Amino acid sequence: MAEPVVRPGVTEPAQPVPSQPARSSRALAVVPDPSTRSAEVRILNAVQSAIATPAVVGVARGMSLFGEHAAGWLALGLVGAAVDRDRRRDWLGAAAGVAAAHGASIAVKRVVRRRRPDDPSVRVLVGTPSRLSFPSAHATSTTAAAVLYGGLLARPLVPVLVPPMALSRLVLGVHFPSDVLVGSALGAGVASGVRAWLRRRAGAR
Repeated sequence: MAEPVVRPGVTEPAQPVPSQPARSSRALAVVPDPSTRSAEVRILNAVQSAIATPAVVGVARGMSLFGEHAAGWLALGLVGAAVDRDRRRDWLGAAAGVAAAHGASIAVKRVVRRRRPDDPSVRVLVGTPSRLSFPSAHATSTTAAAVLYGGLLARPLVPVLVPPMALSRLVLGVHFPSDVLVGSALGAGVASGVRAWLRRRAGAR
């Protein structure tokens, strides 16, 4: 290899120094392989990707607030008792059934102690009063209210009220699909027992 020629008055250009990889103070985020996610997490991903628009999320948050601690459903039961005076005891009994269903869901939560979704791919879009997930208290109380109030109004409220509330819990990323399914089943079971009791009491009058 020939020596470089250096002319008088001309500075030899510095030889380039191999660049070193830049060090970053930020740790690289590890993105989990989607294939390792559970089926329930993949369902949450699909629901949020498909319908979690700002408008839908806003409605879901309103439903979450309405159903928190079953407060909205209990209030409706009291309104029914105030308006339908001839069946006030039935409405109060139905509201008590909603409260019982909600209480049952809380009791099961404290026994099972399943945590809410925490996969990084799931967006949590609303605050929750606890970290316990199973079953969904919103789904439980909503189903109980739909069964009991629907019976008093002679209207099929279950298909109108339950699916939107159940779906809203997935949109907000605060429950697994099995949480809302079991919650709905629990609410239906409690409500069916209370409804049978209300019918027996009405027949004994």
